[in-house]
Amino acid sequence: MASEVVITPIKNRRPWAGYIVSAVPALFLLLDAIGKLAQPEAVVQGTVGLGYNESVIVPLGITLLICTILYVIPQTAVLGAILLTGYLGGTVATHVRVGNPLFSHVLFGAYLGVLLWFGLYLRDTRLRSLLPFVRYQ
Repeated sequence: MASEVVITPIKNRRPWAGYIVSAVPALFLLLDAIGKLAQPEAVVQGTVGLGYNESVIVPLGITLLICTILYVIPQTAVLGAILLTGYLGGTVATHVRVGNPLFSHVLFGAYLGVLLWFGLYLRDTRLRSLLPFVRYQ
């Protein structure tokens, strides 16, 4: 009996790659949000060290948690990505303001933003139709 070989087109694997790429920043941001809500001493000291009052930690955690949840839900992922881009822009601005190193601290928010949008691009056909970087036949 001949064995049948099934070849899966790349198009069918693209969304799964998008979910994997999206999971990296989503899990990091979720962990960050939970840390802000739990307020361990390291989070409090780090936030105060960046020049923020301790009273803003929980509201930042709630905001980050809501934005991240919106990002992981397929129907609201674009809205979540837009909101997280704004949030991450604030992290970049904060690290610039306090004079942290460029590649390790300042641009970390930008790195997460690139991963957010790249993962979303791979998993969302609507976004790929708006930004057709590569056309497949």
